[in-house]
Amino acid sequence: MYSQIIKKPIPYIAIIFAHLIWGANFVVAKMTLQEFPPMSLALLRFALASLLLAPFFFAETKKVKIDKKDLPKLITIGILIITLNILFFFEGIKRTTAVDASILSLAIPMLAVLFGWWFLKEKVRLINLFGIVLGLLGGIIIISLPQMINGGITSSIILGDILIILASISWIAGATISKKILDKYSSLTVTAIAFLVGTVSFLIPAAIEYVQNPAWINQITILGILGLIYMTLLSSISAYFLFEWGLSKTSVIDADLFQYIEPFIATSLAIFILKETISIPFLFGALLIVIGVYLGTLAKKAHHKHHKAHRV
Repeated sequence: MYSQIIKKPIPYIAIIFAHLIWGANFVVAKMTLQEFPPMSLALLRFALASLLLAPFFFAETKKVKIDKKDLPKLITIGILIITLNILFFFEGIKRTTAVDASILSLAIPMLAVLFGWWFLKEKVRLINLFGIVLGLLGGIIIISLPQMINGGITSSIILGDILIILASISWIAGATISKKILDKYSSLTVTAIAFLVGTVSFLIPAAIEYVQNPAWINQITILGILGLIYMTLLSSISAYFLFEWGLSKTSVIDADLFQYIEPFIATSLAIFILKETISIPFLFGALLIVIGVYLGTLAKKAHHKHHKAHRV
């Protein structure tokens, strides 16, 4: 791998930049949600992202027409990887720390292996199961150990951590369903439809938020607008294309090695910008999760193409 990076560094640089964007997005999302109601932010983000992806989507559909019988499955995928994923994530990140959220989101690759084993009957080695158990133990330590030791975590943070895990589960459920669909349609097509489904599903909740508090629009600052732009242009669009392009020039296994950049960036920015702190139990739990991700996905190929534009 190292020789490949030296010979052809540009694809790896693209993947690294994508993960840098997604890592910073944990902090950006938490800050932006201080000004936007969650469902209104989700609606604006995915409506804008859908508009930006529309030209690329229509270009794709000229090559491969969408079969009507596939629409129910495509809509279900959108509900899982956008509607429920973002609902759980936004409600979770409001309550917990950006540091916790970034580490707990590393559960995604382990859950992918587990779901592939349960539902797709894919082969899993004993070392993978051992890694998944370690990762699960790490998550339990992060969520509950500080509370058990000294009451250092509030019930709100525990709920937020659980919601972050539910966000990961909903996305993996959608990704598992999408495996066969992605053999027929491109990642761009599936993601664009998912964005549209998300936009439609957030309309009523966003309208309810406005009826309950119409004054929130007047409280938006330039910081909130910049946060929305970041999440739309960089996280949903730019990082998506950077990752997909880099992935097309490398391998899934190589690309996935850079996923550990995200919690490092999120943690660094959260400590520096949000003044969040980390504890000894957190560090121990995070270490178990990182080891668990490595062992849990060891020698495993991707269970789906990577359409990570859903992320935070």
